[in-house]
Amino acid sequence: MDRLWNNFKTALLMGSLMGLCLAVGYLLGGRVGLTYAFGIGAVMNLFAYFFSDKIALATMHATEITPDDDPVLWGIVQQLAQRAGLPMPRVYISPAAAPNAFATGRGPRHSAVCVTAGLRQMLNEEELEGVLAHELSHVKHRDVLISTIAAIMAGAISWLTYMTLWGDHDRRSNPLVALLLLILAPMAAGLIQLAISRSREFEADRAGAELAGNPRGLARSLQKLEAANRRIPMHVPDAQSSLFIVQPLTGSDFAKLFSTHPPTEERVARLLAMEQGR
Repeated sequence: MDRLWNNFKTALLMGSLMGLCLAVGYLLGGRVGLTYAFGIGAVMNLFAYFFSDKIALATMHATEITPDDDPVLWGIVQQLAQRAGLPMPRVYISPAAAPNAFATGRGPRHSAVCVTAGLRQMLNEEELEGVLAHELSHVKHRDVLISTIAAIMAGAISWLTYMTLWGDHDRRSNPLVALLLLILAPMAAGLIQLAISRSREFEADRAGAELAGNPRGLARSLQKLEAANRRIPMHVPDAQSSLFIVQPLTGSDFAKLFSTHPPTEERVARLLAMEQGR
C-alpha cells in the first residue's frame, strides 16, 4: 500500500509539473508554444528520471568514497541500509562548508547518500546516524525520485519562461503575459514542491528516528544544522534546495519565500515527543 501511495505521489507531481509546463507554453505561444512545451516537459521528465542524481551530485562537487576513505561514515550507512532492508547506496562527500546532507537517485537500487564536509566535522556519531537514517528513509519510501523530478522540472519551467520572454516571439504573443508568467510560473512550481515536501520531511524524520532507534540524535543534529545553515551560505539552485535535510542558505529571496522544509522547531518537537512516548 505504501509503495502504491508513493507511486501515486510521483505520478501526481510529474503530472502537475508537466501540466504547468504545457500551460506556460500555450499561454506564451499558442499551439506552437504548447508543442515546444510538451517536448521540453517530456525530455526533462526522462532526463530527471535517469540523470537527476548525477546533476545533484555534480552541483555539490561530491566525490564518491570507499570504506577506506571514511570507515565510520561508510559503516553507519552500511549498518542502517541492512537494518532497513535496502541495497547499499553509494556514499559521497561534498567539500561544502555548510553542514547538510541529501539522498538522490531514482530508487533503492539506484541511490546515493551525500554529506558535506561541514556536516562530517560538526556531528558526533549518534547525530550522524540520525541524519543518515533520515536520508535512507527517503530512499526506502522513494521520496528521492519525487524530489529530484520536482527540482529538474521546476528549473525547466523557469527556463521556458526566460527563453520565451527574451527569445523570438510570435507577433500575437503578449509581452505583459510573458512577464507575469516569468514571475508566477516559478512560484507555482515551487508551491507544487511545497505541497508534498513538508509532509515528506515529517515522515522521513519519524521513520529515520525509528530506524536509528534514537529520536534524540536526529533532533540534536537538526538543531545544529539549522543554526549553522543560517550563517553559512551554500551555492545550490533554488530548485534543488528541497533535497537537503535542512533548508540551505542560498542567498535567494525565492528560497526564503517558498521554504520546502517545515519549521525545524516543529520537527524537533515531534522527535522529542516520540522519545517521550517510547
